[in-house]
Amino acid sequence: MSIEITNCKLADTDDILLLYEAARNLQLQRKMVVWPIFEKSFIEKEIAENRQWKILYDEVIACNWAIAFEDRQIWGEKDKNDSIYIHRICTNPNLRGHRYIDRIVEWAQLYAKEVGKQFIRLDTLGNNTKLIQHYTSAGFTFLGMVNLTDTTNLPLHYQNETNCCLFEIEINRYE
Repeated sequence: MSIEITNCKLADTDDILLLYEAARNLQLQRKMVVWPIFEKSFIEKEIAENRQWKILYDEVIACNWAIAFEDRQIWGEKDKNDSIYIHRICTNPNLRGHRYIDRIVEWAQLYAKEVGKQFIRLDTLGNNTKLIQHYTSAGFTFLGMVNLTDTTNLPLHYQNETNCCLFEIEINRYE
């Protein structure tokens, strides 16, 4: 069994879209905020910008996520070019239950240091107590819930749900 974290490739696009479809089905089943259907070109653009990442488990995508380096519409004044923002963590339905969030946090801490960032941040919509517990158990501090006021340039699922939970990990620069 080998586990590797690497950038996604354009050849991964269809697999990523299938993972998003599986995530939407799970979100519907659990009555959570449901992600929209993302355009293939949107995913390809993130891949071309090296912002889509994956965990490979024996050459199969076990989990993937996107990153950003700014997120002002969600983070407002806290967005000071000092963070990586993690979005759309998505787990292969056949490989759930392995706490890939822990691997993502380990990777993100090293990556944030490498690119000179002080924080790892992520958000989730709605008052999803299971996700709050999941992220805090992986080392994120739950900063509370904010009401998003300007969602015009955010993906569709942010238009319908403006209650947003914020999480961060501060990187210790002196380790």
